[in-house]
Amino acid sequence: MLNRRLIRIKVFKALFAFENSGADSATTASDMLARSCEKTVELYCFLLNISGSLVRLAQERIDTGLHKFHPTEEEANPNYKFVNNRLSKLIDDDPEFGRFCQKHKLTWGEYDIFVKKLFASVTASDYYKEYMASAEDSIEADCRLFGRIFEEEFEDNELLESIFEDISLKRPWKEGLDDWADELSFVLNVIISDLPGIAARGALPVRKVFKNEDDSLFAQTLLQESIAGYDEYSRLISGNLSNWDPDRLVSTDIALIVMGLAEAVSFPTIPVKVTINEYVEIAKYYSTPNSRIFVNGMLDRLIRLKLESGEITKVDRGLREE
Repeated sequence: MLNRRLIRIKVFKALFAFENSGADSATTASDMLARSCEKTVELYCFLLNISGSLVRLAQERIDTGLHKFHPTEEEANPNYKFVNNRLSKLIDDDPEFGRFCQKHKLTWGEYDIFVKKLFASVTASDYYKEYMASAEDSIEADCRLFGRIFEEEFEDNELLESIFEDISLKRPWKEGLDDWADELSFVLNVIISDLPGIAARGALPVRKVFKNEDDSLFAQTLLQESIAGYDEYSRLISGNLSNWDPDRLVSTDIALIVMGLAEAVSFPTIPVKVTINEYVEIAKYYSTPNSRIFVNGMLDRLIRLKLESGEITKVDRGLREE
């Protein structure tokens, strides 16, 4: 599930937390990273699980209308299309998905205010009205509706951000490194891209943390090599500063440069340009406004030195500038 950019971000957070916590065991950092990676899959399931809460709320509204003494025409003859949504039923009927959500407390019961506001926003939308009025009655249409819901309703949602913050505060320190607010766009895109396949198969995909063993090895090796080389690479950074006071070094910049060096040394098939570009991009979001330039310049200089000394060698794909 995780792509390499998100893996690097998670390693960066684990490394930064480890170096600033005073922890003396790299195993602690590895465990922290593993849990952080697992949390992305949990976010995926948490978001998908909203479907059942929305459908149940819709059923409650219909039941309330039917029991009114003087129901309106719409209340007396409700449209059941949404409450019969096949995607929601498929999710609710998947025992493995249900057990996973219960085990990790990925339910929306205590966030009923969000569910009600989301339901009001969805039912007021043009895309929902078009869905309800359409003669098409298929799982493809049901999945497309939820694709629109995930696309339109979740990004830049302040109430959802407060829920993520609440969940994060309840976690033990070892499990609090992930930031669902940061990962929301990525996970929403994964869900939206999965929906056509779910409609075609009539089943939920089995979402794994990593796409393959190479990505899992990449994550743990990058973290361990960054921890092992942290002191050496930090000294190298300080020794190559030009017109810059070492005391002004930003700790996030140091962590990113250390990771860049560890990656360049440890992964001969990853091109140097790819490595530098990745950490420059991460610096844009996780460090200071000037960090992008500093990280780019310092990584380029130090990697060139290590290439010249033979400490860094590239083979196969790593020889190509991409």
